Amino acid sequence: MTTSIQDVAQKAGVSISTVSRSFTRPELVSAKTRERVLAIADELNFSLSRSAAALKSGRSLRIAVLMSGHIRLWFTASVIEGLNEVLHAEGYDISIFQISSIEERREFFEMLPVRRNADAVIVISFDIDSKEIAQLTSVDVPIIGINTAESEQHGFAAAVNIDDHQGSTLAARHLMNLGHRRIAYISTDRDISLSFSVRGRFNVFMETCRKEGIDPQVVVCKVDGDGHYQISDVVTQLMSLDEMPTAIACQEDGIALPLMFQLERNGFSVPGDVSLIGYDDSFYTNDIGLTTIRQDPVEMAHIAARMTLDLIDEKPVKDPFITFPAHLVVRSSTSRIK
Repeated sequence: MTTSIQDVAQKAGVSISTVSRSFTRPELVSAKTRERVLAIADELNFSLSRSAAALKSGRSLRIAVLMSGHIRLWFTASVIEGLNEVLHAEGYDISIFQISSIEERREFFEMLPVRRNADAVIVISFDIDSKEIAQLTSVDVPIIGINTAESEQHGFAAAVNIDDHQGSTLAARHLMNLGHRRIAYISTDRDISLSFSVRGRFNVFMETCRKEGIDPQVVVCKVDGDGHYQISDVVTQLMSLDEMPTAIACQEDGIALPLMFQLERNGFSVPGDVSLIGYDDSFYTNDIGLTTIRQDPVEMAHIAARMTLDLIDEKPVKDPFITFPAHLVVRSSTSRIK
């Protein structure tokens, strides 16, 4: 008779997840527990077979992750890390589908490769239209969003989002409260971006400023074929304005951090000549003193992953749609206008 993972768990007095982790993620199990589990597995002649487990459960033990842009970006990399920490421990692999252009987007939804080989679909910071939602829904597996617009209305089973409305409002009000009225906003091209956060942050920031009679100057940060921001071009655009802004808000820290160095290389003091605020609270922001809006994509991913597992197991999810508050982190890159 074939020994099952349940047999090992029962004899060892641990959960099935602990048995799985003892084989796949030993660092998550105490040495004593793992030693006992492995000894019992050896005694019962048990080996963890992924294909056998998948066949028995009728599942692929794979989660499809649909994302826009490059994996190396701070937010995306952090989300992937958070998802993997939870899902891998439960025996699931992640299949990443990276969509970097309109053409790739069209091809993905036409081919829909997740149809046959995933137990759930997680959508990361991707602006999906109604037709694409219908295509995903046809896969008949749970769809979970991370940083996705109007998730509940679009038919997602669950979602975890940052409150971008609150975050952009905090950023705009911070600069205005410091007395700044010549404000610039740096963003990527919103017409070709696949991320809804880009549009949402921009719209809210502009609206908040305009309510106070301020019309920020918009500067578009170009992106090259390798996904790198063209920061030198941003500086050129700023210096070509009739008046240099006294404050600059950036769509994300990935623009703000290199921009700070480029401005100083061109003779501008931050925050003496120009205040600078980012968005994310990513790597190195604390080290260089960048004022920014904080979000925690790793924790967001942890929650989304746990909800994904519950949905796969057809367990009820108490709060399927969660919005994380944004937090303004004031550091040394912003100051009151002189």
